[in-house]
Amino acid sequence: MRENIILTGSIVLYEENLTDLDATIQSFLNIPISNKILYLIDNTDENFYEYVFVLENIQYIPSEKNIGFGAGHNSVIEKIKKTSDYHLILNPDVSFKEKVIPNLILQLEKYPDVAMIAPRVFFPDGSHQYSCRRYPVISELLARRFTFLHLIFKNKVFKGEYREKNLSEPFFAEYLTGCFQLYKTEDFLALNGFDERYFLYMEDVDICKKIDLLGKKKLYYPQEQIIHILKQGSLKNANLFFSHLSSAIKYFLKWGF
Repeated sequence: MRENIILTGSIVLYEENLTDLDATIQSFLNIPISNKILYLIDNTDENFYEYVFVLENIQYIPSEKNIGFGAGHNSVIEKIKKTSDYHLILNPDVSFKEKVIPNLILQLEKYPDVAMIAPRVFFPDGSHQYSCRRYPVISELLARRFTFLHLIFKNKVFKGEYREKNLSEPFFAEYLTGCFQLYKTEDFLALNGFDERYFLYMEDVDICKKIDLLGKKKLYYPQEQIIHILKQGSLKNANLFFSHLSSAIKYFLKWGF
C-alpha cells in the first residue's frame, strides 16, 4: 500500500442505535492509516448527533432535515475532492477489524479498472449475508418482500444472490450492497456520487450501474470480512416499505425492466 494515503469515510445518521454506531465509528478510527477523516452526516431535524461523537478525525455535517441516504453521502463530495485517495461508504451498524481497509486498498491498487471493492459480510451470529448480487428483476424484489412469492420465485432469489458461485473466492459482481463500499475517490467523483432521486433504497444498485457506464468494475473480495447488523426496516415499517417501492419504480423506469 502506498504511503501517505488519505482515507475518508461517511456515515448518514438518522435514529441510530448509539451502541451500534459507536462500534462502527471505533472500527473506522482504529484503521491503521494516519491520514483519515470520518464525516458524520446528521439527517435529523434537531441536529441530534452534533455533540454525541466529538472526536479527532471526525467531522460533523448537519443536514437540518432528512435528505436521504444518497444525498447525505453526496454532501461530502466537495470536501473530498482534493483531500482523499479512497472513500468509504459506511452504514451505522457495521463493524470490522483494523486490517480490513488497508488490505482492501491493496487490492484496489492492483486493478486500474476497479472503481469499488467490498468484503464478505456476516450477520452478528456468524451466518453469511448475501451482499453481492446480480442486478434485480421485479419478481425477485417481490419475492424478498412477500413470503408466499418467495416460494414461487425461489430460484430467482437464489440466482440473484450468486448462490451457484463459490462465495469464498473473489469475483467481479454486478452490484455490492451499500452497507460498505470502498471507492477510489477519483471514481466516486467521476460518478458524481449517488443519484439523489432515490430517497432510500436502490441507490446502491443504481451507482453500480453507473460504474458499468464508467467502464469500471466492482470487486467482491471475501478474504476480508465485516459484520453488518442489517435492520431490514422496509420489512417492518410501512413508510419504509413505500419508500423502497418508490425507489424500485424509479430504478426500473431509469434502467429498464
